[in-house]
Amino acid sequence: MPENLSRSGGTCEVRKELTFRAQMLAELSSCDQLVEQQEGNHETGWSTVEPQKGLDQAQRTTNCNVTGKQVFITGRVQTILNKVKFKKVKTRHQLFDVIWQLGNTAGQPLTDGSSVLSCSAHSAASYSLVFKGKWSASAFPKQYPLYRPPAQWSPLVAVTHSDRYQLWQLDSLASPGVREYAERGTHATLTYETERAKNKMHSVAGFFEAPAIPTGIGQRSTKLTVYPTHPLLSFMVRIVPSPDWFVGGDSIILCEGSHWKEELTLDLYPYDAGTDSGFTFSSPNFATIPQDKITKITAGFPNHGANSFYYPRLQHLPPMARVTLRKLKSWQAVKTPTNNLNFIPPGRETERLSETPLDCVVSTWSSWGLCNGDCSQLGARSRTRFIHTQPSSSGAPCPELEQERKCIPRNCFW
Repeated sequence: MPENLSRSGGTCEVRKELTFRAQMLAELSSCDQLVEQQEGNHETGWSTVEPQKGLDQAQRTTNCNVTGKQVFITGRVQTILNKVKFKKVKTRHQLFDVIWQLGNTAGQPLTDGSSVLSCSAHSAASYSLVFKGKWSASAFPKQYPLYRPPAQWSPLVAVTHSDRYQLWQLDSLASPGVREYAERGTHATLTYETERAKNKMHSVAGFFEAPAIPTGIGQRSTKLTVYPTHPLLSFMVRIVPSPDWFVGGDSIILCEGSHWKEELTLDLYPYDAGTDSGFTFSSPNFATIPQDKITKITAGFPNHGANSFYYPRLQHLPPMARVTLRKLKSWQAVKTPTNNLNFIPPGRETERLSETPLDCVVSTWSSWGLCNGDCSQLGARSRTRFIHTQPSSSGAPCPELEQERKCIPRNCFW
């Protein structure tokens, strides 16, 4: 508890005791669901729980989320009903209201200064997540993968969580699980990491998947559930083939005050996990040592002509994919993926795919060749260059590939 709360006198004492009571209930239900007991303290209907054994007070410090406000309290369990007679407090919602109201009397929520999510929704919400790939040869013509393997998307992985968990974050190092997923598309380590966070820190609510897409353009969907205590969504989809590139969303909050957002659409752009130094989609494995931070790939970064996303004429890359989140009614369900990956629901207009102009790229000129011709007249010499990249999508055409000029033959015989 913050030290300045001690100045609030008797109110602070009540708050402290109510906080301890909240911890008791949190331990009873692992901070996720408070279960009303039929037996126990008859004045409230809640039973007491013995404190954890073998741990000192500092080690027993845990975190419980009460109506979206984090309360950091020790594991000391003691009832307050001998001091404060709340005979009307008989349900968990009434207890939450009492704790929160007393927290506001001191001018600040019950917190230790950490970031706090203000989600006071009264129940969980279900969402459909629709991932739509937009990775086409017209939008990304440079080195577009056509075979072994062609452009495609790995299975989507998504996690619902609190602000005490991070699946991935820009300008931070990727975890071993994120590294494995970004480089190989497998998520065994990532699943272990999320299960550990769920069991030890109670910071993860659920782990969800959507099937892979065998082409660059197509869509898949899945259903997920978010809770007031875990209102954030993070997800990733690996770009295949690639060294360690992916698209995704980091800690998207789906709650607004006491309500859940009805719909949210996000355009997705490529990220580099910072674990492989390849420049192109088909680069061989070349580990980045030491590991770099996660960075966003743009039309000008990395600033290297070999980069598959390097388009110097563009200010911004077109989106590679799009995610749409829609809140479901209780009777709604997410349809299973159709065989037609480009299926557009009836009544919706077909989107026009982006076209990125790709200029022709040629090599430097070769050196001038020998002067050929008869000694009695002027001869000619030539030089050539070849095409590195063919133009596409209204890009600049290729310049001339051969030049010739007159010369005087030097090594001729009469």
